[in-house]
Amino acid sequence: MTRMLLMGPPGSGKGTQATRIADKLGIVAVSTGDIFRHNVKNMTELGKEAKRYMDAGDFVPDEVTNRMVADRLSQSDAETGFLLDGYPRTAGQVDALDAMLKDTGQALSAVVELEVPDAELVARLLKRAEIEGRADDTEEVIQHRLDLYHRETESVIESYAERGIVARVDGTGQIDDVTERVLQSVYSVRAATGTLPIITPDTQA
Repeated sequence: MTRMLLMGPPGSGKGTQATRIADKLGIVAVSTGDIFRHNVKNMTELGKEAKRYMDAGDFVPDEVTNRMVADRLSQSDAETGFLLDGYPRTAGQVDALDAMLKDTGQALSAVVELEVPDAELVARLLKRAEIEGRADDTEEVIQHRLDLYHRETESVIESYAERGIVARVDGTGQIDDVTERVLQSVYSVRAATGTLPIITPDTQA
């Protein structure tokens, strides 16, 4: 059973890879971005609160985010494993996730970070903004989001690295190639930590 985090800066391809990896592993992909957008679209109280921060390129406060994630992970489709995309992003969220998992006797299997140079990330997000008309993807906001990532989230990844469950994966190149790298890294981490025999993605497909 796999419970994993897929992390990386904005524009690194987490959303695309999360769906593909979750499908390969037979687990549900849980995106905090999707949770936020659902609440914003439906104008829930949490959605209204979250929108103010999202529009400015800031992180949604931990209290709001933690409540949304806890509710999602309590649903039945996450009982047999999950891939979290976009969470946790702060030390406070790490503590909250640890508490959620401890309450149900669970533990993380692996944490995968997609690595992409900042210059490529900015180019990707500006192109997406042009194609999709995303008002939140101005160059100024993009750079602000990247700065937040480097300042806050990278330290989160280091905290997981101390547990021996982090794999850093090159997020550049063809989508299929990145997917293969991620799958290999998950199997390698699980094998190294004794939670999975050494196997290949083809065996699991």
